Amino acid sequence: MTEKHVETYETPMEIAWQFDYEMDIEKLRNLYSKSKRLQWDGERDLDWSIEVDPSKPIIDDDRFGLSEIPFVKRLSQSQQETFRAHVGAQRLSQFLHGEQGALMTAATLTHAVPDYEGKLYAATQTMDEARHVEVFERYVRKLALVYPMSPFLRELIDVTLKSGHWVKVAIGMNMIVEGLALGAFHNMRRATSCDLLRSLIEGVLRDESRHVAFGNVYVGKTISDMHPDDREDVADFAFDALMMMARATGRREGERPAPDPTFLAVLENSEIDPKDFVAGMREAREQGIEFDQPPGTIHAFKDLMMPALVRVGAITDRTREKFEAEGIRIFEDASVLEAMEDDDTGTLDFDEALANAS
Repeated sequence: MTEKHVETYETPMEIAWQFDYEMDIEKLRNLYSKSKRLQWDGERDLDWSIEVDPSKPIIDDDRFGLSEIPFVKRLSQSQQETFRAHVGAQRLSQFLHGEQGALMTAATLTHAVPDYEGKLYAATQTMDEARHVEVFERYVRKLALVYPMSPFLRELIDVTLKSGHWVKVAIGMNMIVEGLALGAFHNMRRATSCDLLRSLIEGVLRDESRHVAFGNVYVGKTISDMHPDDREDVADFAFDALMMMARATGRREGERPAPDPTFLAVLENSEIDPKDFVAGMREAREQGIEFDQPPGTIHAFKDLMMPALVRVGAITDRTREKFEAEGIRIFEDASVLEAMEDDDTGTLDFDEALANAS
């Protein structure tokens, strides 16, 4: 029997009983009703008979973000295919690990939020996240390779779970991690050549749009009712969480992304020397090659996370100055975020919303 890898730690969360069973927040009532109505069964509703060849890339050539790098172009065709296949496996592995983190945070919200309707909705999100873990695990196993969790993603979710207040948990997960996931899911749906993965992600996207909407509906009012000192404490948490992401992704001016050991493993499995890859990236920059994403790409930081935090009041005048000092621009246009929240199909094309936000 295979030994299970389990890691544990204690968290300081409070538990809130609520004995007033009236639903007073109409938007939450509607969101809970919508959550019940749109439940789906990953085992029954997806065609798992579709074959997935783990040796073949799951990302289309024209949407592979690294395909324009001269170094990548110089690789043999088979090595390019191997590289794309492993990049896809690494990304999907992060989806799987992130969904387990979302499962734990949603369960935390269920026992920590003070309102009855909030508990009911958080319970439906917990079921959503359980389904997402189920379907991603089943799909990733078809690829025959699960990459470890990115240290950056692990740190962000751990900090969220250890934050000690349900508002911080909702910010860390429903706005920052879910915002990152929403953008990644949307981009992968457009990029994949696999019909099974596309159908899977469409189902997940239907759920995720509600999860982000929950943060707007519920967290915004709570922050506005807080004592100013508590509001600033929440804003500091949002700042710290976003700065963790900025360091990992190179969002700060003049910085390169922090090296991700899981991507280094991708290079190793693709028989690419990391030093050669770094030199290839440097060569591309020196040639003025821009790593532009295909039309319709969602930029999670600009289009989803930052506007969500601004909208609920998790960025204050004081922390705006902190972002400015770190060279982080504040993005406030929520048009893409709102389009995402209104999508009940998981197939909405966001080109128009992206054009309006640009």
